Amino acid sequence: MRRDRNASVVFILITILLDTLGVGVMLPVLPKLVSSFFGSDLAAASRSYGAFVAVYAAMQFLFAPVLGGLSDRFGRRVVILGSLLGAALNYVLLAVAPGLGWLYFGRIVAGITGASFSAASAYIADVTPPGRRAQGFGLVGAAFGLGFVVGPALGGLLGDVHLRLPFAVAAGLNLLNFAYGALVLPESLPSESRRPFSLRRANPLASLASLGASPVVLGLTATLVCSYLAQQVLQGVWALFTEERFGWRPFEIGVSLAVAGLGMALVQGGLVRLVMPRLGERRCLVLGLAVGVVSLAGFGLAESGLVMYALILPNALGGIAAPATQALISREVGPSGQGALQGSLASLAS
Repeated sequence: MRRDRNASVVFILITILLDTLGVGVMLPVLPKLVSSFFGSDLAAASRSYGAFVAVYAAMQFLFAPVLGGLSDRFGRRVVILGSLLGAALNYVLLAVAPGLGWLYFGRIVAGITGASFSAASAYIADVTPPGRRAQGFGLVGAAFGLGFVVGPALGGLLGDVHLRLPFAVAAGLNLLNFAYGALVLPESLPSESRRPFSLRRANPLASLASLGASPVVLGLTATLVCSYLAQQVLQGVWALFTEERFGWRPFEIGVSLAVAGLGMALVQGGLVRLVMPRLGERRCLVLGLAVGVVSLAGFGLAESGLVMYALILPNALGGIAAPATQALISREVGPSGQGALQGSLASLAS
């Protein structure tokens, strides 16, 4: 029994690693793949890539609550395995699609089925005793961070061999993990713990409406959304910008993104716990936003790749603003509303 549980947890951690690794693999090469359909028109390529990212985020925003409700109704196993198949289909389409429309279709499928992280986290909670859940979620965070460090470097390395090779490798890894999960993953949610599917709970807009009840929560939420949006814009244009201005190849782009991921992991995983108790949430919020403004402006004005690398750490330091904002928001909401609050904030982050 213990061996089965350990095998299940290993599979879940591999699933989370592959989920984030797949996203990381795409970052250095996906913008270039999209731009290959537009020739030398960089502006059109940037607009199309922005829409490409937005389509995926919109599908996740709309369907993540639906899949969460389905996992409560039918169990975690079917949702996790279905998400792996959806991810594999997306990567296959990215690897072979002859036109831009097929790429969009693949990302729509990935967004609709992209519930592997939330379902996997729920699985860990199901199979881990309450006293050890912090350790379990710590492993989840480690797998998440490792994927974002290794993924961009791997994507850049494979992308230098062939632009679509990273997607083929990601598809193969997800299919292998699906086969492994089909063999070793038992259901973690017993029948007596399941609840009926509810369209009301699956509606993402209903949960967001509660954020406007308090002016303080509304203002802080707007700050958090702007912070997320700024980083999403940076991520969306990074590959095209560095290729155009500095002539970076996919491998160089991947290494830079891996360094950024490592900096973010160090700040979020270590520095926040050291700085927040000393400065407090409000000072950390102001400091993080100020550092973020300076670093983002610096990226736009940079004249060399070395300057871009020099600004990666300050930009990562600006990441202390997000947890500080979340902490301030959580103080305005009672214990019974914390779950709905965090779910709403997660939807906005997409």
